[in-house]
Amino acid sequence: MYDLLVVGAGPYGLSIAAHAAAAGLNLRVFGRPMASWRDNMPGGMFLKSEPWASNLSDPSARWRLDAYCATQGVTARHGEPIPVEMFARYGLWFARNAVPEVDERTVTRIVSRPGGFEAVTADGETVHTRTVALAVGVMPFVEIPAALRGLSPDLVSHSSHHGDLDRFRGRDVTVIGGGQAALETAALLAEQGCQVRVLARADRLRWNDVPPPWERPRWQAARSPQSGLGCGWRNWFYAERPGFYRRLPEPTRARIAATALGPAGAWWLRDRVEGSVRVCLDHEVTAARAVPGGVRLEVAGADSFDTEHVIAATGFKATRDRLGLLSGELRGALATVSDGSPEVGRDFESSHPGLFLAGLVTAAGFGPAMRFVYGATFTAGTLVRGVRRRLHTDVPSGAIPAPGRHGAAETVRR
Repeated sequence: MYDLLVVGAGPYGLSIAAHAAAAGLNLRVFGRPMASWRDNMPGGMFLKSEPWASNLSDPSARWRLDAYCATQGVTARHGEPIPVEMFARYGLWFARNAVPEVDERTVTRIVSRPGGFEAVTADGETVHTRTVALAVGVMPFVEIPAALRGLSPDLVSHSSHHGDLDRFRGRDVTVIGGGQAALETAALLAEQGCQVRVLARADRLRWNDVPPPWERPRWQAARSPQSGLGCGWRNWFYAERPGFYRRLPEPTRARIAATALGPAGAWWLRDRVEGSVRVCLDHEVTAARAVPGGVRLEVAGADSFDTEHVIAATGFKATRDRLGLLSGELRGALATVSDGSPEVGRDFESSHPGLFLAGLVTAAGFGPAMRFVYGATFTAGTLVRGVRRRLHTDVPSGAIPAPGRHGAAETVRR
């Protein structure tokens, strides 16, 4: 039986695995490394976060993004966005160097068992573990507006469903949303000759400010400190103090999680959108139906129109009920907070002992940083400490630790 099973091999899963391996835990890691970054983001996209805020985490901070870039003859500079393809390659490099071997099979089911959990892979293997770290990223939580649900994927898709946009070349495409995913997708479509429009519910687009220089007078840094989520004391608090954030009253956390760092485009994207993409503000789709050649959209306060395809860049909703790989009994037993996401304790343990959660699904508990790669560092260290406490708590009477895989501790009887 393993000490820890890490399910997911994106930035959070790999970071947790690196910390767990360094702590000597007997672990197993499942997932295709950086899968969503490799498969679900079109070429030409860039990270919105600064390079120094985009590191995966290992305890020695040895396998950083800037170190990888140096191996490629590239300098990771503040204020210069990193291509998504490079970030995906960085994640693979991190996995090779900082993490025990990753099993690329998919875990399809996790069931609670006496003393731990049972995980079943897609090809039928059963693995037993005392604790689980669920780091499944964002793909289980895709959110498509109700008005668009039920239409064929040939007509409506989510922005995260596209590894490239070539199939839309020269076509009429409507993008729903006003954030980075919507605006960058629209820019890429326009640049390859599509007739593209953006429908946004807001009355104006919001753009992030150009980041200030890394070196600034002290008074400027004190008034508006840099953080992994942008400048300002609020962003600094969300980025640098997730543990304190969790101590806020639950209604306050829910409000912040729903409103902080709302839809906005990166500063470097603005010139590619303005003048190139038709943006329709105060437009909300109320109904949609298939028509010959595409989709007819009904829009509140505007005339209906036809388009060949709709891309919903409408984000993700990380609720407990979408954790489909958990057995129904285990999923249903998890306590939730007001937005429907699972409740997590101070070290990311769910209400079910031994089941730990990471990433977007914990944003209601630990704040907006959990929606970004930057949150992986706090999560990995904190979660692995929690796993070790859980393992210590659950050690049977009369058991002693003995060396295991990767120098790990396994429980044996005297």
